[in-house]
Amino acid sequence: MAGGGDKVLDIKAADLKSTAPTFKEQSGKLHEALTALTHALHNLGKPWGEDDQGKRFQDAYEPAHTKIEGVTKVLVEGLASIHEAMVDMADGHIENDKHIAAMFTKKGVQATGGGLGSR
Repeated sequence: MAGGGDKVLDIKAADLKSTAPTFKEQSGKLHEALTALTHALHNLGKPWGEDDQGKRFQDAYEPAHTKIEGVTKVLVEGLASIHEAMVDMADGHIENDKHIAAMFTKKGVQATGGGLGSR
């Protein structure tokens, strides 16, 4: 709990909008890295060989490789979705601020296509 005038939540739409692209950029970089790694590993083929030891390695390696690749794809999508959510959140805060400000004017709330009062 906050005490003595500490800010509990300080959300600035400008901060959300300026930070959001970082998540999209990092999502793209992670996707590029995953693609490069996948192609490099694919081009190597199965360098561990077909002997008994090579087969044991393959049995341990392939499921782990598949799992890591899948999890990395989820991270790529997650970072991209954080970008979208932050932009949406910023837009929502801006729209909400407009509606609250309008409540204290003589004009009142006017329909703007979103936020409070548009339901």
